[in-house]
Amino acid sequence: MKEVPYNKSDIRNIGIVAHIDAGKTTTTERILYYSGKTYKIGEVHDGNAEMDWMEQEKERGITITSAATTCYWKKHRVNIIDTPGHVDFTAEVERALRVLDGVIGVFCGVAGVEPQSETVWNQADRYDIPRLAFVNKMDRVGANFDRVIQSMKKRLSGIIVPVQWPIGAGKDLEGIIDLIEMKAYYWHETDYGAKYDTREIPEQYLEMAELQREMMLETVVEFDDVVMDKYLSGESLSIQDIKTVLRKAVIHHKVVPVFAGSSLKNIGVQPLLDAVIDYLPSPEDVKIFPIHSVHNKEIVEKKAKDGRENFIGLAFKVMVDPHRGKMIFIKVYSGQLKVGEQIYNVNKDKKERVGKLLLMHANKQEEIDTASWGDIVVIVGAKFTHTGDTLTYKKSETLLEPMSFPLPVISVSIEPKSAAEQDKLHEVLNLLAEEDPTFTSTYNQETGQIIMSGMGELHLDILTTRILKDFKVKANVGKPQVSYRETITKSVVSRMQYNKEIQGHGQFGDVEIKLTPLERKSGVVFKNSVPDSIIPHNFIKSIEDSARSSLKSGYKAGYEVIDLEIELVSGSFNETDSTDVAYQIATGMAIEECLKKGEPILLEPVMKVEIITPEDFLGDVISDLNLRRSQVKGIDVFTIETQRMIHAEIPLSEMFGYATTLRSLSQGRATYSMEFSHYDKVPVSLEKKILGI
Repeated sequence: MKEVPYNKSDIRNIGIVAHIDAGKTTTTERILYYSGKTYKIGEVHDGNAEMDWMEQEKERGITITSAATTCYWKKHRVNIIDTPGHVDFTAEVERALRVLDGVIGVFCGVAGVEPQSETVWNQADRYDIPRLAFVNKMDRVGANFDRVIQSMKKRLSGIIVPVQWPIGAGKDLEGIIDLIEMKAYYWHETDYGAKYDTREIPEQYLEMAELQREMMLETVVEFDDVVMDKYLSGESLSIQDIKTVLRKAVIHHKVVPVFAGSSLKNIGVQPLLDAVIDYLPSPEDVKIFPIHSVHNKEIVEKKAKDGRENFIGLAFKVMVDPHRGKMIFIKVYSGQLKVGEQIYNVNKDKKERVGKLLLMHANKQEEIDTASWGDIVVIVGAKFTHTGDTLTYKKSETLLEPMSFPLPVISVSIEPKSAAEQDKLHEVLNLLAEEDPTFTSTYNQETGQIIMSGMGELHLDILTTRILKDFKVKANVGKPQVSYRETITKSVVSRMQYNKEIQGHGQFGDVEIKLTPLERKSGVVFKNSVPDSIIPHNFIKSIEDSARSSLKSGYKAGYEVIDLEIELVSGSFNETDSTDVAYQIATGMAIEECLKKGEPILLEPVMKVEIITPEDFLGDVISDLNLRRSQVKGIDVFTIETQRMIHAEIPLSEMFGYATTLRSLSQGRATYSMEFSHYDKVPVSLEKKILGI
């Protein structure tokens, strides 16, 4: 089926993000049903949700991988990415947000702003993405729309503006009040909420609705001078006036309109879809994008253009399909892409061929002939492309802004049960690393084991299950271990020269390297202070690559080295004998010497932990945290007076088995979530234990 082309103004590229179990996937399932994309409603709790297509997602009832789909609503094409809500899969959210034009943030009507809700909101802030908010689960006992609004205003960026208000809550939820049109909507129970009636606002809600509408108008009119003049002069604003100024405020990241409903009870989803069309930007609204040269990091703005020769795309996700092979999800930022064309991978300096172009619906595909700027599609046939690579029509020296992902913080060992399984295991690990940029595997020379590293216990558990069950690799898996890091504590300089003759050819490389410790979270920075007359520019990339590679294994205990600056301060070259290989070897020798002399220390991952507990158990929970080397940063009232939220920072090594302990301390009533915060110095006594001293 060949798709009918849409005007850019009639396309929406949106994502749905939230804390785990806030109802993202359930909301997406309703959107697909009401838009006619599916003919029955899938339910997460029944394991038949369209968007949770992986076997593990069906079994666990959670979203693990971001799933893309396309549906159609009121003559618009809506490309949707449903993202995971668990912190272990934050990278899935990160790469989805990198390419989206707008976002729906889903919040639980009882819990309000939960830890991962805040995390994904901050991620959206980094990419300046316009967004809507949907307060879901208003049918649950304890749901309170006003309390959630206050929680959002306190904890989230942006001006939070309710444009709807629920009629009742919990088992008394009847419908929704539209504060723009000043009408009440009531959904039919007999047809899964496919139809709803529009009525007058109930008398007991009218005064409240008028007050909320006035507060909304006072907030939004200031973003348009013409509308504000009409409002201040006492003129009545039309519905179109309000929608126009609200759209302008949303697109410019000023205002976040808030909607209400219950996806599970089929209440409120169609007006939310209308809002996607009315307020979130089209590709036409966001056709300016940042790009920079491969030679420097200076960012310039570029405008999307038509035509094959103007094609620029970003690979934001890799998925391996058992039937089609490697599938590359891309956002087309400029130009046009056609099936059968040859394109260029700027990062890899390789040519690629577009074997097929696909529109995705979870794990189902629809073939298309052409994609153009603003589209999110899948390429089949590319061999060298990975997550974050820039693709262009022909050889280019400009890059789209890359994506950054957090470092893995937890590891397990895995060993094939036989020599015959070894090659199969390596193949599967390479495949998983291509799909997931937060997963790594390394070979430990001393133990002969393969070490897999990821973002958390759930992340590694799912990857391990995929290896053993989905790929049917016979292997033994160890217990989770903390992934430590190393750094240096003083500046050091080392000069090394590699000068040998190999098979009659000279090999000469001479470098002087300085390593300087940086503050935590600085990463690894490379600085070249050598003019071309000392070492020609064409050798610098080899020196940088070798230096970064040499930091993968530190001097202290073989852990990766972070938070330092590598500076090339001097060196020399030989016109006839200098080679990339010689400079790489000399650089590796210099880095090794610097790490020895730099007084290295071990660093451990520290997690940001948020614990929600009934007040009755607060003392016991705090006492336990004190035994775990924690730093309690604050204690807040959480949604209702009898619950408290504890904000703490705790070393990851102290969090193994914490779920069981917390259940025991609170009679199963407390919950917690955690995400990586930073690396910090390991206490001397613990360092000795880790090193076996």
